[in-house]
Formats: sequence, C-alpha cells, structure tokens
Amino acid sequence: MKNIHLLLIIFLACIDLHSQVIPDQATLKAHAPPTFTAKFKTTKGDFSVQVNRDWSPEGADRLYQLLMTGFYNQNALFRVQKGYVVQFGIGDKKDVNYFWDKRPIADEPVVSGNLKGTISYARDGMNSRTSQIFINLKDNNKLDTIGYNGLRGFPPVGKIVSGFDIIESLYGDYGFEPANHQDSVMIHGNLYLKKKFPLLDYIIDAQIIAE
Repeated sequence: MKNIHLLLIIFLACIDLHSQVIPDQATLKAHAPPTFTAKFKTTKGDFSVQVNRDWSPEGADRLYQLLMTGFYNQNALFRVQKGYVVQFGIGDKKDVNYFWDKRPIADEPVVSGNLKGTISYARDGMNSRTSQIFINLKDNNKLDTIGYNGLRGFPPVGKIVSGFDIIESLYGDYGFEPANHQDSVMIHGNLYLKKKFPLLDYIIDAQIIAE
C-alpha cells in the first residue's frame, strides 16, 4: 500500500495541475465562496485579487471556474492603457478559448463601483461576459453607468489587494492596439502575440490561494 501511495505522489508531481484545460461538468457548475483570493504571478512580479461574490455572483462563479482550470496561465496582458485599464483573458489554446466563448454568463447590475484597483469583465453586448477581465488603473466612474450595446455599466467582481505597483509597471506602449487582434489571438494564441507584440507582459501562473 505504501508503494502505491508513493507512486501516486510521484505521478501527481509530474502533472502540471494548473495547465489550461476544458473543465468537467462538476467544475463548470462550481459556485465560488462568498470571498476568495487569487494570486497572479506575472513577468513583472505578483499581484493578488480578492473576489467578492455579492458584487457579481455570476462573475465570481465564472472567475472561480476559470482559475480552477488554469485558464489564466500564460495569458498575455494584451491591453495596457496607462492611467485607464489593463485587460487580459484570452488563453493560449484555441479549443479552450472557444469552449468558454460559447458559454457566456448572464448580465448583472453594477453593485460596486469601478474604482481604482477593482476588476470587471469586458463585454460586447447582452449576456456576453466570458473570460476577459480588466483592472481599473484609476477611478473609472463612467464605467458604472455608461451605455454600451444596450447595456448599462460594467459590474466589478473584485479588487486588487496587493501588487498594484506591479500592474502599473506592465509594458504599455502598445496601448489598445493588441486588442484589435483578438480574433487572431483566439485562434493562434501567444505565438501570434509574440510575433506582433513581442514586449507584452504575461501572467505566468494564476491560482486560488485562500477561500
């Protein structure tokens, strides 16, 4: 029996438990706890996010599921607009990207404002939130009420609790331009971005560290 346990430990140690994978049905239905914290290790350093489910239950559940399946590992921080927002949430695997893209979550009202350090989902029409999120680099109060494709505002789901200086140090000279290439990134992943925008920073690893 001891040998079996030892082999199991060795086997698990050889698996990348945080690689991007398509979730099973149990994970896809997982509900987030009232609050949880996730740590994002980037090419510039680490930052941590505290997610509050009462701000956006659907959004918190989706973020919980994405983190459980390693979705944000090797994500490019592709939209860095200094003094405005940082956006990410396109994976390096085509099949995983399209899996989530076909499963948007329902719209929700804005409960907490888009203040400096809060995170919200990007969206492009009704019930279109999937995996892309942005970090507010300043108090973006207009994003609480702005009308956009028939919707009102962008509901925050959490806030940065450490490492905001890391976020402010991300490479941002490309500005919004990489966001114009999202369709290509969905298909070709980081190879496309590294060819077109070689100086972008990346999330190396993102994990839930406290519930």
